Amino acid sequence: MSTHDLYVNAPAGPVWQVPATGAARFSWDYDDGRERLLALYRKGKDKQWDGATRIDWDLEVDPYDPLGTPDEVLNLYGTRHWAKMTEKDKGDLRRHYSSWQFSQFLHGEQGAMICAARIVESVPDLDAKFYSATQTMDEARHAEIYGRFLHEKIGMLYPINDDLQGLLDDTLRDSRWDMPYLGMQVLIEGLALAAFGMIRDTTDKPLPKQILAYVMQDEARHVAFGRMALRDYYRQLSDAELREREEFVIEGCHLMRDRLRGVEVLENFGIPRKEAEELSEQSEFLHLFRKLLFSRIVPCVKDIGLWGERLQKAYLDMGVFDLGDSNLDLLMAQDEEIAERLDAQRFAAEERARVTEVADAIAQGAAEE
Repeated sequence: MSTHDLYVNAPAGPVWQVPATGAARFSWDYDDGRERLLALYRKGKDKQWDGATRIDWDLEVDPYDPLGTPDEVLNLYGTRHWAKMTEKDKGDLRRHYSSWQFSQFLHGEQGAMICAARIVESVPDLDAKFYSATQTMDEARHAEIYGRFLHEKIGMLYPINDDLQGLLDDTLRDSRWDMPYLGMQVLIEGLALAAFGMIRDTTDKPLPKQILAYVMQDEARHVAFGRMALRDYYRQLSDAELREREEFVIEGCHLMRDRLRGVEVLENFGIPRKEAEELSEQSEFLHLFRKLLFSRIVPCVKDIGLWGERLQKAYLDMGVFDLGDSNLDLLMAQDEEIAERLDAQRFAAEERARVTEVADAIAQGAAEE
């Protein structure tokens, strides 16, 4: 079935074109480069994997409850609309919310792939080009995996959210080579990582847990790359140049915060947009979710040297300023460990199954003698 047949609402067009700006930069300096970045590049090469084989696609998924979502998490819970809903309606609502979330993950990963390719083209340093090339492959794999999950397990897609598309547009149109780093590696990837992690740590469904854990293992390297490259570069910028980037971060954070409401889902259940926005804003879970979503961004922004007075005030107003002291390295290490633990558990189970199969075959052969 065509992807376009699975969209709840038709996308604006078959192709979204963003005019390319800025220069493609070649480097003739083939020295070793920065050891930290080259070590990350080596790790990026070593950690490549195949989404068709590492993930157990035979695991069953209930499309009407793909993530095991509790009633209390749904924005309509406790409202007059919820009181009128049948169990089938509630299953449909879970399916739509899961489709909306994973569709935004899918569109964001395609955006990440294009931004990583743009970094390869525009960044002046060869060591950064090397690493970005591995990230481009990572993001292609993530888009492939999320697309397969939506096609095969949920059977429904949502178009890209307007605010996510707006941030991607701003990121890709900017001619400065560091802006794809800032827009994608810090803002979009940072928020995505927190969203992935929240679902990974709360779902009791093994397939989405696998997908999110393995994607997050890759993303931990991507954020580390963005931090290294931008921290080095931003030390060289003037106060005026830093303020420009802080304004971009503030605007991007507001866009990303506002895109997390899933208003499109409620509209598809017949709720007018204004009421859908009000219901979403009243959700206690949404307020908690928003704060957690900034747990990866705020410490990263502070770490790379964007911590001016206006930016700090914006984070105070958003209620996330205190997250600046979060231990980002510890979070990334945990992401790696969770993926490795899932691998170990799965391989141990497969090994036990093989041993049992061999023992059964030997026993059967002995019985037939």
